Amino acid sequence: MKYLGLDLGSKTLGIAVSDKLGMIASSLTVIRHNEEYEKLIDEVQSFVNELEIDAIVLGFPKNMNGSIGPKGELSISFKADLEERLKIPVYLQDERLSTKSATDVLIKGNMSRKKRKKVVDSLAATIILQTYLDRR
Repeated sequence: MKYLGLDLGSKTLGIAVSDKLGMIASSLTVIRHNEEYEKLIDEVQSFVNELEIDAIVLGFPKNMNGSIGPKGELSISFKADLEERLKIPVYLQDERLSTKSATDVLIKGNMSRKKRKKVVDSLAATIILQTYLDRR
């Protein structure tokens, strides 16, 4: 089973993809958006079709106390929209600290702040997807 991992941010969507066996996640790209979610779903659909994706894993930003805030509500709504349009399952994966973990990895790799900014969301999507794959 092949998965697409998504990290929905306020300005960007980080994207990762798994191998065909659903064991290893790899960073794919970052899409900039201006909260134009319909257009964003069209772009996700292109990846789903091109890469023959079976399911999507969407980062679910919970507060540290486990409650669901506005960003979590947005992810729930985006999940419903994706499932309705793409007709494939979308799973929510707790993403607390995924962006911080991605940033820490890039800092340890001595990547400049400018370069980190371009890839951190894609790496966060990879962490979200790999966490889901490992948990499964």
